[in-house]
Amino acid sequence: MVPEAEVRDVLDELQRLRARVPLLTGALAASTDGLVVAHDTPGIEAEGVAALTAAALGVSIRMADATGRGDFRELLVRGENGYIATYAAGSSAVLTLLAEDRINVGRLHLEGRRAGARIGEVVDAAQSGADRPVPPPHTQQSRALPRRTTPDPT
Repeated sequence: MVPEAEVRDVLDELQRLRARVPLLTGALAASTDGLVVAHDTPGIEAEGVAALTAAALGVSIRMADATGRGDFRELLVRGENGYIATYAAGSSAVLTLLAEDRINVGRLHLEGRRAGARIGEVVDAAQSGADRPVPPPHTQQSRALPRRTTPDPT
């Protein structure tokens, strides 16, 4: 799981992205296994979108591999009322954007790729920190002073 401070950083990035691209209607960062990291998706069930993103990601990865196209980078779905774009975000997360049909798709890709890279850096750094074992607390052994012996007066 991603620590709270990094979740806040990811949410800030999603909100900045939505401010830069007014025709975005939602933005969601999720782990590759479908768990929500952060979202700015008014009126949309984030957990459901994250789970569907993971399913689509699985198919996309297999398709790219089967056709020799290399590692997954992005997926674009166009529906009657707009776009769903998913971008790789580091090694363990994805960024899914929801956009109106009128959006400039080139701009969507440009901004989505940049935000995905930034989110990937945050999530991967948090994951690598979580994967490292926590060192045990440093305990200083008390070294007892040598006992001073006095001669027995008897």
